[in-house]
Parts: sequence; structure tokens; C-alpha cells
Amino acid sequence: MTVTTPALDPRTAALLVMDYQQAILASLPDTESLLSRVAGAIADMRAHGAAVAYVRVGFTEADWAAIPPANKAFSFVGRQRLLHHADPGAGIDHRLAPEPGDITVRKTRYGALSTTDLDRRLRDRGITTLVVAGITTSGVVLSTLTDAADRDYRLYVLSDGVTDPDPHVHQALMTGVFPRLAHVIDTAGLRSLLHESRRAEGEEGEPAG
Repeated sequence: MTVTTPALDPRTAALLVMDYQQAILASLPDTESLLSRVAGAIADMRAHGAAVAYVRVGFTEADWAAIPPANKAFSFVGRQRLLHHADPGAGIDHRLAPEPGDITVRKTRYGALSTTDLDRRLRDRGITTLVVAGITTSGVVLSTLTDAADRDYRLYVLSDGVTDPDPHVHQALMTGVFPRLAHVIDTAGLRSLLHESRRAEGEEGEPAG
């Protein structure tokens, strides 16, 4: 059975660019092509009037101190004092730099929504559709998609805009889990959906003959 990807209205859509931070990118091999694809997706979304939201992980001293020992993943971050919010390594890579008017949030857990006001800021702009790019697939992408699905967003995940250090986990998520939550497309597919939306908008605006 062929599954048709639904139309994407950029007026009610946002691209989430998640954890594309220098320290995180440094732990991955060969990120140049990945950064190039995501930069292209950002440009495409901007060109069609869609919102762009940047999410990064970073901690203050108080954030570290508040992490309980029971939190298996983040207690290590707190003990080692990793990713201070003001460290250069916690900044968004300059090739994907935010622009005035973009949404930017700082988080202290895996997901983009649970420790930020991102949901409210998206709703305030009338955004009901999210296009997701991020690292890693098994971290911020998985957590954000499941949370956003529970909040009833229409979701698209960019298959070539996410990556993970474990290729087997990445593949299992992309083929076995994410298709149940989101429409899985690549950056070329996103460009096509955006072009189709512009063409449809133009046809709607044509005077009757």
C-alpha cells in the first residue's frame, strides 16, 4: 500500500533544528554533508515563510545541582559539569546560525518540549506542524517526536537531517518507530512539499476565467 505524504503548509509549520551544537557535532564523524543538508532545509523553510526554531542543551550551576542521582543519563552530566550554557561548545554551529525572529530555546533534558516554553511559543504563532532535524536520533529526536505526537502536532522527520552514533539504533528508529509517529521524508522531499504548497497557493489566488 502506498502512503501519500500529506501537504505541508509553511504558514503553520516550523523546522526544529535540535542540538546542532559544536560539542555534540565534535563527537560524530564526518558532519559536513549533514550540516550542508540541514542548512539547505533551513533556507528552504525560510524562503517559504515557515518558522525556524533552534533548540540547544545547556546547563547553569543550578541546573546541574538539581539533577537527581536517580536520573541515569543526566546525573553523569551534572557530576562532570558538562555543557555549561555559556561555553562555546554549547553554541549552535555557526553554519546554522539563528536569525532575528527565529525561536531559540535552551533545554536541560533530552526533549525539546519538556523543559522549555517551546510549545507555548509555537502555539502563539499558530504552528501545528513540525519538521524535525536533530542529533541524536535516539536522544533529542526520539524524545521530541514522542512528546510532540502526544501534543497532537503533525510531524515530519528529515531522514537525512538526523543521525546517531549507533547506526543500528538509528535504522531501527527510522524504519520501525518513527513512521508510526511522523511522516519520514528527506530534505529533497521537504523541498518538493514546499514547492507544491507555493504552487497550490498560486492556483488558489488565480482569478476565475
